[in-house]
Amino acid sequence: MILYHGSNVLVSTPKILVTNRMLDFGAGFYTTSNRQQAVKWAKTQTIRRRKGKPIVSMYDFDEEKLDGISVCRFESADKEWLNFVADNRKGKYVGEKYDLVIGPVANDNTMPVISNYMSGIIDEKTALILLKPQKLSDQYAFLTEKGISILRFLGGENV
Repeated sequence: MILYHGSNVLVSTPKILVTNRMLDFGAGFYTTSNRQQAVKWAKTQTIRRRKGKPIVSMYDFDEEKLDGISVCRFESADKEWLNFVADNRKGKYVGEKYDLVIGPVANDNTMPVISNYMSGIIDEKTALILLKPQKLSDQYAFLTEKGISILRFLGGENV
């Protein structure tokens, strides 16, 4: 399977960048199997950073190499995913540490729901009802060097 990473620079050697931004699955190197999602993110990052060019880096991801890798996989935006994302975005996640987390990406449509849930404006049941009809792309968050080690750089593309 090919995974994509959108940025304003070519990323031939993925790294876990520590950031003050609270991300869905914690600090890590984020990719997706959806090329269009990576293209959109590359363009967004280039505009935000006001430098570089939108580039999508591509990696081979062989699921057969997951032996010995700690993986958390969310199949949908369910209760477990919602609470995992909320805890990470609050900086309060204290559960098991994973090498790789795979699951839906919180996008522009879902962030208001998640924000309202995190601030107590809506309860979990309401949040899940609002999230259910969303067509969410995936994200693969590599959270450790061990996780990143299974990626093989294939090249990059200006977009």
